[in-house]
Amino acid sequence: MARRAERPVEARARLSRERVVRAAVALADEAGIESLSMRRLGEALGVEAMSLYNHVANKGQLLDGMVDLVFSEIDTPADDRDWKSAMRRRAISARGVLARHPWAIGLMESRTTPGPATLRHHDAVIGCLRRGGFSVAMAAHAFSVLDSYIYGFALQEANLPFDSGEATAELAQAILAQAADDYPYLTELTVEHVLQPGYDFGHEYAFGLELILTGLEHARDEPA
Repeated sequence: MARRAERPVEARARLSRERVVRAAVALADEAGIESLSMRRLGEALGVEAMSLYNHVANKGQLLDGMVDLVFSEIDTPADDRDWKSAMRRRAISARGVLARHPWAIGLMESRTTPGPATLRHHDAVIGCLRRGGFSVAMAAHAFSVLDSYIYGFALQEANLPFDSGEATAELAQAILAQAADDYPYLTELTVEHVLQPGYDFGHEYAFGLELILTGLEHARDEPA
């Protein structure tokens, strides 16, 4: 028997804040944050846009909930003293989450009313660093440099003009055809690194992350 169409009244009855926020995240993932509107979100949920205001006061509150949902997907550092492993896992997890939700890169640290998942995440990161021997000031420095790297790399990766090894090679070859004689060092790096078998720009993330973690360890252990 065919399933009967859901009536608007039934859709409203099943509406909740979590469902509204998850639907908004799905829309932003599909078409970008610029395409998100209360009208379009209502259409996706099968209700009038005005019904959404029973669950979120305005679009700003909706964005707060979306950011909080994204933070909830990032691995939270465990309650242990191996701070380097915990920060590495968190950074790798964050990169994966931001790849799924690229629209969130510019919003993660911009909201003025962070939700509980966001606050728990921040508190767990700071707590891990403090238990790992960082002073309050050094924990602040470490948090800042790690997040700058995570968000910066995610933004760069999201805007690259290629998304596969084949596309990377094609772009590199096109650049070489124009620049080989005039830019010798760029040509050298392209030929000896980018065009080598197995090259993946994403591998640069792990290299940079290890540099940062090693530098933070040295900074933590230096006399004040």
